Parts: sequence; C-alpha cells; structure tokens
Amino acid sequence: MAAPARPAGRVPTQLSRAIAPDVARGVMLLLIALAHAPGFVSDRAPTEANTVTELLRSLLAENQARSMFIVLFGYAMGQLLYRQEARGTGPAETRRLLRRRGWVLVGVGLAHSALLVPVDIVATYGFALLFLAAMVTTRDRVLLWTAVAVLPFSVAMISWTYQRSVAAELSGEPAGMVPYMSATYPAHVLSGLPGWLPDAVLGVVVVVSGMLFGIWAARRRYLDEPQEHAVLLRRTAVGLLLLALATRLPEALVVAGFWVPTATSTEWALAVLHTFGGYLGGVGLAALVGVVFAGRRATGGAVATALAALGQRSLTFYLAQSLVWLLLFYPFTLDLAGSVSFAGAAVIAVVVWVGSVGLATAMARAGLPGPAEVLVRRLSYRRR
Repeated sequence: MAAPARPAGRVPTQLSRAIAPDVARGVMLLLIALAHAPGFVSDRAPTEANTVTELLRSLLAENQARSMFIVLFGYAMGQLLYRQEARGTGPAETRRLLRRRGWVLVGVGLAHSALLVPVDIVATYGFALLFLAAMVTTRDRVLLWTAVAVLPFSVAMISWTYQRSVAAELSGEPAGMVPYMSATYPAHVLSGLPGWLPDAVLGVVVVVSGMLFGIWAARRRYLDEPQEHAVLLRRTAVGLLLLALATRLPEALVVAGFWVPTATSTEWALAVLHTFGGYLGGVGLAALVGVVFAGRRATGGAVATALAALGQRSLTFYLAQSLVWLLLFYPFTLDLAGSVSFAGAAVIAVVVWVGSVGLATAMARAGLPGPAEVLVRRLSYRRR
C-alpha cells in the first residue's frame, strides 16, 4: 500500500469536505448497531433465524465494526491535522488542540458509560489522543512502525475478551451485556463507574494501531481523493476483504453452532484469527467505500448524501444508539431483553440505523449539526 506522501507545501488555502469518509462512517454505524444490539438479549436459542444472524453478525460486525470505527477515527484526526496545516496552525498548537479534544472525549465517554450503556470507546479515543498527541505529526515511518509494533498486543487483548464471551455463550451462561444489566437506573449508573477508568485506559492498546494507520492514510487522502487512488483502493478492498472472510469464517461457524472445536488451543487460535481478520476487514470496508466513489461524481447521489449526513453526525448517533438500547432492553425501562430474540435484536438494529439515516438527512436539510459534534468542537477550539 505504498503511495507517495503529499509533498510539503502543497496545502490548498480552502478545503471542501470529502463525502467518502462520511459515507464510510455512516455505514460503520450500521455495523456498530449490529454488533451491539443483539448483545442485550438473552434469547439465543438455536433457531434458524438466530443461527443465521449469529453467523452474519460474526462475519460482518463482531470485532470488525470496532476496527472500522478506530481506523476512521484516526482518518478523521488526519483530516483535522491537514486542515489545521492549511490554516497555518503550527505543530505545537495542533498538539494542544488534540489534547484539548482528548480531554473532551474522555468526558463524553464517561457520561456515555455512566448514563447510557457501559459499551464505550469514546473515552479510550480521548486517552489515546492524550498519549499520542506528541507523535501524530511525526514521520510516516514512525507512525507505521508503531502501529505494527502495537498490533499484536491489541489483537491479543481483544481475542482474550472475545473468547471468554464466546465460551460463556456456548456453555449456556448469560453472555453479552445481559450479566451486567442492573435492575434500577441508580444501580446501573453506579455499577459502571468502578471499572470505567481502567477499561478506558487499557483500551488505548486496542485503538493505537488503527488510529495511527488512519492518520497515515489521511495524509495520502485515500478517501478524500479516491479517484486518484482507484487502483490501490480496489486492490486493498478486494484483498483485505477476502482475507477477512477466510480468517473470520471458522470462528463464525463456531459461534453459529456449525462446528465445535475439540481443543482449547484451537478455540484460542480461531479467536485470534477472527480478531486479526476484523482489523483487515475494517480497513477493507473503508477502502471499498473509496472504490465506490472512485468512479462517481463528487456528490454520489441521494443515498450517498443521506449516508454522509449520518457520518457527519456519527458521534451523535453513536450515543443515540446507546440511548435506544437503554430504553428498549434494560429492566428499568421496556425490559425487552428476555422477550426479543437474537435475530429480532438484529432487526431492531437495522431499523434504528435506517431511522438514524432519515433523521440525519432531515437535520442536514435543516442545516442542523449533530449536538455531540457541536459540543466537542466548542470545548476543543479556543475562541479567537
């Protein structure tokens, strides 16, 4: 994936917003919804609908939505750096901006985890910015070698957590979020606080590789200018998605009940392959969006415009998804966790995402930005 970096000094004075990265974020929210919603229900009976849903969710969303989210977050940071450079902002001030943004995201993540659902990655992004602000403007080689060096630790950490969850589910124990759902809202708020800080800080290991790779990709404007990188994007999308399918399919067959490994070592190996394939697939899906736009005009049509509207408000609707899960599944709200099947929760996820696309489109037509994006921007940027 070697491509010449943007030559120094070639910074335009005005930058228009590229649509492909926003469309990718809009698609990403569908995968996040599919990864999260079924985790809140307890009905995982081996029906045909549940089995197919388990298989598709494991192939498309589980451990892959997160990776796509991480890479696109890094890409957004790269875009931010590029825009700051275009405005004449020096590296020192840019690093201060990233640290302020990091602290804001830590606060947003804390509120999300405590008030909504404790499935948060926003605070981890915030801590990652605090730790990485000093190196995000460094050379490409440093970014890539750091990403490669940290990746094995990231894969190991996710695989360990994931395999424990799969083992619990296959043994008939409560899985997903079900064991952690409190009976009352005050208990829910208090239960998530003790583990929030260590989880958020340790999670930095999970996001570093993808973030740095995303920053590196943004420097080359792969998704901002997909027409210029059409061949590379096509090869990347096809190659990585095929590898992701090959590495993730065995574990998906296990989760769906088609295969029962006889050795513990095999189970762990499949979990590692599934996680690593998720990284490949996350990058491949982002590249696939670039492939779609490489042969289209800049606006991409009505569907692309609607997805981009959602992607531009991705933080707002990521938090809104959590609010929906809280209202639907918890014992102190509608308490649907025991009455909705695994497949039914996936259908709910799709419906929520479609509704999000419609609402985001209406907000775009009305000229309304996402409230979470406004909050982060206002708290991150100093008044001039």
